[in-house]
Amino acid sequence: MIQTDIPIFLASKSPRRKKLLRQIGLNFKVKAFDVEENFSVNDNPVKLVKKLAADKLEAAKNKIVNSIIITADTIVVRDKKIIGKPKDEKEAIKMLGLLSGNKHYVYTGFAVFNGVSGKTIIDYEKTCVKFRELSDDEITEYVETGQPLDKAGAYGIQEDYGAVFVERISGDYYNVVGLPLAKLYLRLKQVL
Repeated sequence: MIQTDIPIFLASKSPRRKKLLRQIGLNFKVKAFDVEENFSVNDNPVKLVKKLAADKLEAAKNKIVNSIIITADTIVVRDKKIIGKPKDEKEAIKMLGLLSGNKHYVYTGFAVFNGVSGKTIIDYEKTCVKFRELSDDEITEYVETGQPLDKAGAYGIQEDYGAVFVERISGDYYNVVGLPLAKLYLRLKQVL
């Protein structure tokens, strides 16, 4: 259990990340910031997720003082091409079609900052996910629920229909949800 008198802030709008931090008993507040996420499909995934987490941290540091700040960003990569969040239903259908029957990688970059000591750690996790073959009807039905529209790769492995698309996973399940909990926990302890 992480014990600290320093306030902890999650700088994210993600309900999944909030739930994950509650799951490990962390006492925190949420304060989200809008940060432009510009990238090319050919960017290096590790550098990209770490940069996005760092950019979010910089935005948060301007508004949150004397606190611990956690930021994160998740992307999906298939055939060395980055897939972000879909802009609309049409793009979500296209993304799910690309993932159908194939393996892809989920990268989450995260930053942990102690505003009292100034210590910062930026890290990432990578997980391999294999989808089964999806029918056009399954993809369309899922997209029509609206669930995939706020998720990297246009699916969620937790709490929604997207879970039935996953044939197998190799690596950190929680990373696919949005935060690599074990690694984040260790990095939090390091900044205290």
